[in-house]
Amino acid sequence: MAVNNRVNMIDGIRGFSLFGILMANLLIFQYGLFGKDEISLLSLSATDLFAYKLIKIFIEGSFMPIFTFLFGYGMIKMKESLERKELKVKRHFVRRFIFLGAIGLVHSTLLWEGDILLLYGMMGFFLLLFMNRKSKTVLVWGIILLLLTSLFGYGNESGTIEDKAILEQYVKDTFEIYGSGTYNEITYHRNNVDPLNLPDYMYLVLLLLAPIASAPLFLLGMYAAKKQRFTDPAKEHDLYIKYALFFVPIGLLLKSLVYIIPNQSWVGIGSLLGANMLSLGYIYLMALGYKQGTLLFKSFEAVGKLSMTNYLLQTVICTTIFYGYGLGLFGKLGIVNAFFLGIIIYSLQVSLSYLYLKRFRSGPFEKMIRIWTYFTLSGKPRIKAAIENKRIA
Repeated sequence: MAVNNRVNMIDGIRGFSLFGILMANLLIFQYGLFGKDEISLLSLSATDLFAYKLIKIFIEGSFMPIFTFLFGYGMIKMKESLERKELKVKRHFVRRFIFLGAIGLVHSTLLWEGDILLLYGMMGFFLLLFMNRKSKTVLVWGIILLLLTSLFGYGNESGTIEDKAILEQYVKDTFEIYGSGTYNEITYHRNNVDPLNLPDYMYLVLLLLAPIASAPLFLLGMYAAKKQRFTDPAKEHDLYIKYALFFVPIGLLLKSLVYIIPNQSWVGIGSLLGANMLSLGYIYLMALGYKQGTLLFKSFEAVGKLSMTNYLLQTVICTTIFYGYGLGLFGKLGIVNAFFLGIIIYSLQVSLSYLYLKRFRSGPFEKMIRIWTYFTLSGKPRIKAAIENKRIA
C-alpha cells in the first residue's frame, strides 16, 4: 500500500472520530461539562432520555480515544519522517507540544471547558518516554495502564449532602448564565466557579494524574505505528475483522452495564474499560470498511486532513448556537434535535473542508503548527541545511 493511501486511511479515521466527538460534545455544549451527567436536572422527554442513553453507550467516551490513538500513531510516523530527513526529533516534538498546550490553554480559557488540546500538549512530553522503546514494551505498558485506569470507575458517585448541593446549584447557575449571560459572564463562570468543592491540592493531583489516565490509547496508537498497522489493508483484512468482532461487542456490553444493572459500584470499571475497547473496535471497523474514493470516506478524509481547524471550528459554531452571546439555546434544544443539528454541522464541515482543500494543502491551524514546529515560514523542514550541517561535522 502506498504511503499516501495509508495517510488517507488515517485521515479518514480521524475525520470519522471528529463526527463522534461532535455528537458527544453536543451534550457539553448544550448542558455543560457537569450538567450533562446530572440527568435528574435535565427534564428530558422519554424520547430524549432514550437518545441520551444511546449516545452514552455508542458515542460518549469512545470517539475521543480514537483521536488519542491516532495522536500516538502520528507521533511515531512523524519520528520516522524526521529521522529520514536527519532532523532533531525531540526538539521538533517539544515545539509541537508547546504549541498544542498554548492553543489548548487559550481555547479552554476563552471559549470552552471541554478542550483536549492542552491535555495533548501535556501528554506529548509523557509519551516521549516511550518513543524509542520496543513495540512490546509500549504494548505492555498500554495494557497495564488500560486495566489500572479502568479501576478509577469503581464506586458509586456519592458525596456529602453539601457537595451535592454545591454541584446542583452550579448546574442551575450554569443553565442560567450560559443560556442568557454575556461573553464576560460566561467566561468568568467557567474559569472561576468551583463545582467540586475540592481542596486546592487535589487539583494538582488531578493535573498530574491526567496523563496517566489518558495514556493507554496513546500508547496503543504508538504500538500500532511501530508494528506498521494500517499499511496494507489486503494483508491485514483478517486482522481487522478479528479485532472489530472482538472489541465492538465487548465494548458495547461493558458500557451498557450501567443501565442493565445500575447502582452497582463496579459497573463504572466496565464503563471506562468498555469505552476504550469500543474505540479500538471502531478503529478496526473503519479500517475494515475503508475504500478509497468512495463518497463517504472522501468526506471523512477531507474533515480529517483539517482536524485541528475543524475541532476548533466546532467550538465556535456550537458556542455561538447555545451560549447567551449567540442564539442562547443552552439546555433548550433537546438530545434528538441536537443530534440532527450535529449532522448538519458536520455536513457543513465536510463541504467547507472539501472546497478548502481544492485550493490549499493544509488548514490554518495545521499550517501554524507546522511553522512553529519547523521554525520556517513555509512550514516545511530545512532538510538541506540539516544534511549540510552533518557533512560539515
